[in-house]
Amino acid sequence: MTDEVKRLTTPLSEEEARDLRIGDLVSFTGVVYTLRDQGHLRAMEQEVPVDLKGALVFHCGPLVKETSDGWEVLAAGPTTSIRMEGLEREFIERFRPGALMGKGGMGQRTSEALQEFGAVYLAWTGGAAVLAAEAIRSAEVYWLDLGTPEALWVFHVEDLGPVVVAMDSHGGNLYKEVRDKVERDMPAIRAGLGI
Repeated sequence: MTDEVKRLTTPLSEEEARDLRIGDLVSFTGVVYTLRDQGHLRAMEQEVPVDLKGALVFHCGPLVKETSDGWEVLAAGPTTSIRMEGLEREFIERFRPGALMGKGGMGQRTSEALQEFGAVYLAWTGGAAVLAAEAIRSAEVYWLDLGTPEALWVFHVEDLGPVVVAMDSHGGNLYKEVRDKVERDMPAIRAGLGI
């Protein structure tokens, strides 16, 4: 793990995704797509109007405002990614994104798909939605009939991040490491508290 931020451009090649390790800090310039629960469902059922190969897919329901110049993104915070766990493995297999981004991590099936197909999961800090919006230079939208949070948004970003690689394509998982450490340390903590 290093404090140096790796500056990447989307879409990512499989090699670029596989070069990333948990703890790496990364930022992105290029195109980012948002998909939440309903967007994932629709993508699995219908033709998707964009190419998601190597894409950065953000689990996000942005706060937007339509203006005479197009869409203004006011805030773009992450949503809880585990909600997409039921579809994510199949989504990764079908569309081959290079990275997923959200909050809270994902489950074992997603971890296995990241390893098999060469992708990573990135942790965006909850509460930093305005920071994300500041990196968005323009936005387009598909599937607006799903509502603005669930629509497929296309963000053109410059230096979005930094974010941390929380799950990599080698089985590394920061969430699991923290859980394992807590389980290891808990007996000593309880003993120290007299419980």
